[in-house]
Formats: sequence, C-alpha cells, structure tokens
Amino acid sequence: MASIEVQGLTKRFGPVVAVDDLSFTVETGAVTGFLGPNGAGKTTTLRMLLGLVRPTAGRALVNGSEYRDLPDPMRTVGAVLESSGFHPARTARNHLRAIALVDGIPAGRVDEVLDLVGLEGDADRRVGGYSMGMRQRLELARALLGDPQILILDEPANGLDPQGIAWLRNFLRWFASEGRVVLISSHLLAEAAQTVDDVIVLNHGRMAGSGPLAELRQGSTATVRVRTPDAGRLVGLLSSAGITARHDGVDEVEATGTTAEAVGRVMADHQIVVLAMSTSGESLEELFFELTKGSSDRGFAPVAGVRTGSAS
Repeated sequence: MASIEVQGLTKRFGPVVAVDDLSFTVETGAVTGFLGPNGAGKTTTLRMLLGLVRPTAGRALVNGSEYRDLPDPMRTVGAVLESSGFHPARTARNHLRAIALVDGIPAGRVDEVLDLVGLEGDADRRVGGYSMGMRQRLELARALLGDPQILILDEPANGLDPQGIAWLRNFLRWFASEGRVVLISSHLLAEAAQTVDDVIVLNHGRMAGSGPLAELRQGSTATVRVRTPDAGRLVGLLSSAGITARHDGVDEVEATGTTAEAVGRVMADHQIVVLAMSTSGESLEELFFELTKGSSDRGFAPVAGVRTGSAS
C-alpha cells in the first residue's frame, strides 16, 4: 500500500532551523493538505521527502523507503514542486515523449496523460505559447507519466482559472479515491477547504496541528449564538461551566471561545429551549489562525485566488 511517513524530520541551514522534529503520516484514499505560512518549512519538507535536500536528522519515507532507495521512483511518486523549465519551441507532446523515453515509459502513455489533464487539443502547440495555467497542467501530466501511486504537488492551483481549479479539485479527489496518496501544499485556504480531507499544519517548522479536517473544525473554538426564551438563565449556566457568554438582545446569547458541542451539552443538561443556533469561526481560515497563533500572516492567502510572497 502506498504511504508517506515522516519521522522526527529536522533540517538546519546554519543557525536557521527550517524544519524541527516533524513527524506525520499521509493516508491513502484522501487528499491531504500541507498548510502553513511562508517560512513554515513546507517546501523544505517536500524536498527532503523527494531526496532533493538531505535531512539534518530524522527520516522521510515513501512506501517505507527513502526516495533514493526506491527501485522505480517515477512509477511510485509523481511530483510538481517547481517549473521544470520547458523548451519553448518544443510541443507538449514532444516534451513528454522525451521524458518518457529516458524513463522507459511506453510512448502511448503520453497521449493518455495529455487527455487526463485536458491538453489533448493543444498537444502539438509549442509550449512557449502556453498560458501559466496550461503549463501547470503540463507539469501535472509529466508527474502522471509513470502512473504513480503517490502525488506530491506544491501550489498546484497556481495559474489556473476557476474552471481549471474546479477540474483540479475533481481530479485529485478521483486520484485519491483510487486508493492512492495525494499531498498538496497550498496558501489558498478557501480553495483547500473545498479540496482536502485531512490537513497537516506547520508553523515555524513545527507541527501546529493535523488530522481530518472535519474533526479539527468540530474541535476548534468558535462564537456560538443561541436564540432562546431562557437567555438570562443560559448566560448564568454557561458562565458556571467556564464558558464566556453574554446576553445579546432580548432572546439571544453569544458564547465565545467555545464549541457548539460544549454549549449544546449545557443546554441539553438543563433543558434549555432553543429557537435557533449558529456558529462562526470554524472555517479553515479561522482554524488555521487558531493553530498558528502568534505567527505573521504575511504570504498567507485566506481568499481563493490571492497569493502574496513566495512559497516557503
């Protein structure tokens, strides 16, 4: 079974600790988001995973082995970390044919991956005339040439228009549903929230949080608003339970820094009548900020399509 496992991974560049004692696993059958502000250590971790950077300590394993020890890496891992440098006068088809020839991949696979990424109609165009989004699709086609078990993508939505982003989302979900591994690094949290199943959040090179996104959202603190004819009584009960609450209007209560589940338990235990209940603060953006409290938000894009700074 395909797997990614990181064990106590550490990387120092002189006095700078880029990655600090990091450990995690990536599950099959799910799209895992690798998130964090600029400088968090995401790209350094991915480069160690792919054998491009040597760890100071710890191990990064693919299918139980270090990348350099894989017998057939291109058929195991497909990765896009940065532009591979296309020859502008070469067509997309010829670009992929050259790579397939070097790696012993049947030539017929080239047309298959061009079709997979939606470039079949532009396969004989020179890459120099491609848009940024088309080049991003071509990079993905290259990563798929070996029909890999694992996809590792750094900012895969860069340059894609909304239609392309929707296509990428569906493609990654399909790929994961085939029992494969997908690990994507992203600054675009609003988009990631619609794509990923699990998250790994880094902050200053360390693990800030990880797990299924739905579970992390449920456990994140929020502002909970309740409409009830017992508003005054509910404020007192919540305060007694250690939950900050205030009377907001005739029949509304606002509880902060808590969860809907915690407020719900108090109401159920004391038979509080509920007319309406809502929460805010459980979006991926707000969860991210909660997990990375105290870090700068430079280079972090909570709104899809907005990206500032450089990749970490």
